[in-house]
Amino acid sequence: MRIFVTGASGFVGSAIVKKLHARGHAVLGLARSEASAEKLHLQGVTVLRGDLEDIASLRAAVRQSDGVIHAGYIHDFSRMDHAAAVDQQAILAMGEELAGSDRPLIVTSGTALVAPGRLATEQDQPVAGAHPRSASNVAALALAEKGVRVALVRLPPTVHGAGDHGFVPMLINLAKEKGAAFYVDSGENRWPAVNRFDAAELFCLAAEQAPAGAILHAVQEEGIPFRQIAETIAAGLTLPVKSLTLQEAQEALGWMARFAATDNPTSSSWTRQTFNWQPDGPGLLQDMRETDYFL
Repeated sequence: MRIFVTGASGFVGSAIVKKLHARGHAVLGLARSEASAEKLHLQGVTVLRGDLEDIASLRAAVRQSDGVIHAGYIHDFSRMDHAAAVDQQAILAMGEELAGSDRPLIVTSGTALVAPGRLATEQDQPVAGAHPRSASNVAALALAEKGVRVALVRLPPTVHGAGDHGFVPMLINLAKEKGAAFYVDSGENRWPAVNRFDAAELFCLAAEQAPAGAILHAVQEEGIPFRQIAETIAAGLTLPVKSLTLQEAQEALGWMARFAATDNPTSSSWTRQTFNWQPDGPGLLQDMRETDYFL
């Protein structure tokens, strides 16, 4: 297939591109900047200049493609409603181009959007209003009724590996700034995790095989106690590790406190069984110790 990938130059998107090429697919990638375009050219990707708000370009790219992996998102936590609205508009526009064709539209979501405090499964449906991003998930799945082979791939709070610039590096930088690594209360709240290349493999499987309306969980480790993550950060920086109340964490970590306190254990049993997905990359704590997290 020729797959159109949004976010193709990103941390997860570039891994998806590599896996698609290894599986014999061609890639058309969306690039917002000249630097991103050059990066994609070097990967053998046909480049389309534009961004998620350039609806005409998105539609044109879909018309040239056999399917879409939508891995792009505006990660601006100060404008979450805006980011979610742009996401939904892009999904609906691409879905309109795919309507009636049974071509795949694989949409990225997050495990943290569902079932806090209990084991999340693939059977948990998105609920509009639960989170700014939930509405676009609901709208995406509704495209199945229009003949789009749409599926959601939910990513855990940390997709890890060399070059990571997500929540764990943010926590590391906060620990450097504050002189300690923190966890909330007992730190027994759990974060699921996945290596970026295992996640990328699942996106490929979804594009090739996922039936309309499917929800897949790109989860390698169901739930790592957050205290272990904080302790690994402390060891990597030779700093103390401290427990904070939620109020203290909000003062020390700002908006990150909510994520540090999140309890999000997540199963991927159905995904593994259905798609024979077998993640075999290093776990989060191993990646933190052995790659570039503390360089």
